[in-house]
Amino acid sequence: MGMIAEFKEFAMRGNVIDLAVGVVIGAAFGKIVTALVDKVIMPPIGLLVGGVDFSKWTWTLKEAGVDAAGEVIPAVAIGVGEFLNTIIQFVIVAFAIFMLVRVINRLARKQAEAPAEAPPPAEDVLLLREIRDALKR
Repeated sequence: MGMIAEFKEFAMRGNVIDLAVGVVIGAAFGKIVTALVDKVIMPPIGLLVGGVDFSKWTWTLKEAGVDAAGEVIPAVAIGVGEFLNTIIQFVIVAFAIFMLVRVINRLARKQAEAPAEAPPPAEDVLLLREIRDALKR
């Protein structure tokens, strides 16, 4: 089997297509969560804290300046607010995935607990039952 045929067989498997769909939906969900955190959740929290814009909240280690040659040296800062936004985004995504897995586990548990239908008895079992019933009479 050539490499192209083997790749085609691999790419057309159901699991690979499901994975690709999951990645695309996950990326879109990530953008939704980012917008939710940046535009809906953090502004009211910033307002309550005292008008802080968390996306611009930084901890400056070294101020910007100009060196002897006249070139601008950028500031060295840690983006605390962006990090906080990312943590909140992670918690939201993790919670959504937890809820999805929880639902899937419940459905799997219900399916496992459901009594399986007994297969119809074989012909020889039916024949033995008839003989037993005839002997009882």
